[in-house]
Amino acid sequence: MLTLYCFGPGANSLKPLLTLYEKGLEFTRRQLNPAAFEHHEDWFKQLNPNGQVPALDHDGKIITESTVICEYLEDVFPDTPRMRPDDPYLRAQMRIWTKWVDEYFCWCVSTIGWDRMVSRMAKQYSDEEFEAYVKRIPIYEQQVKWRRAREGFPKDLLDEEMRKIAFSVKKLETRLSESPWLTGPDYTLADICNFAIANGMQMGFSDLVNDKDTPHLIDWIKRINDRPAAKKMFAETPRERLERPTQPAAENA
Repeated sequence: MLTLYCFGPGANSLKPLLTLYEKGLEFTRRQLNPAAFEHHEDWFKQLNPNGQVPALDHDGKIITESTVICEYLEDVFPDTPRMRPDDPYLRAQMRIWTKWVDEYFCWCVSTIGWDRMVSRMAKQYSDEEFEAYVKRIPIYEQQVKWRRAREGFPKDLLDEEMRKIAFSVKKLETRLSESPWLTGPDYTLADICNFAIANGMQMGFSDLVNDKDTPHLIDWIKRINDRPAAKKMFAETPRERLERPTQPAAENA
């Protein structure tokens, strides 16, 4: 039995979600509420002490880290549609792209997303409520990120992250001008993991991602959105609502 603990169909949660749908695997989705800091409650930290989603429960075995979950599903369910190349060289290329998205692309897009969206959520709480929630976060760096979201990220940091995003967009466009998919002729985990971050950039970063400047990237985003698995995933997975819970943090702690 598979249970995926996740947020809505975006960013890191989208990676295993779309992989599960592409492979046609039956699973139970437990969608947590980030606005209630639900992933920092004690019951969830018993599953993942880092208090982060996504997390996969496979018959009582807990697997964390979004890309690792995708690879795990490939290892355990090899008879379902394959999201990994058989050729060792192409498989290595796939992992270069998944490593890049995890270590570079995801982080710069995430920081801007936190500045634009999470900051509004963080400012909904009183100082007492906010501190009560933040104290439940097990990773110190994440506490710092939440406080920065509430107080405002430094402009020089945001400028540098936008530079990295522009570089990332150019890197993707260049590769997709050479090949229909990131590792070559076949759709793989490289595409799923990068799509998880790139999808929606044509709206949120339209000055960088548009039909004129990045036609191949736009086409790639559209082709993935048009896949039956992606359509089914988006139809069945509600997006999270970044609204404060009805009860104060001290009562939910």
